[in-house]
Amino acid sequence: VQLQASGGGLVQAGGSLRLSCEASGRTFSTYGWFRQAPGKEREFLGASSWRGDKKYYADAVKGRFTASRDNRNLTLYLRMNSLKPEDTAVYYCAVRIEGNPASQAALYDYWGQGTQVTVSS
Repeated sequence: VQLQASGGGLVQAGGSLRLSCEASGRTFSTYGWFRQAPGKEREFLGASSWRGDKKYYADAVKGRFTASRDNRNLTLYLRMNSLKPEDTAVYYCAVRIEGNPASQAALYDYWGQGTQVTVSS
């Protein structure tokens, strides 16, 4: 599976961004979003089953971030609202070929290259 993330950029606090992740190669059962700020460990944001019947979010982003996918193709999205300076990080999409949504990064089989999100105060 190849994953190509895009959509990052500079946004003011309180603003919104939508990240995209184009997937190709094969289908998968679960996709997730993570981020990593400088000097910090990779952090789970949210994950969803392919069908969307199982979705989980980290408390830090619950109610502000929404993971979804395009039914017509293999594009994944992360909609981010009410952004805060502490949301500044490199954001990654990831997929599991088999298995339920999970927060552990080690369970994901393929990763995108990451896209930088910077939130100014």
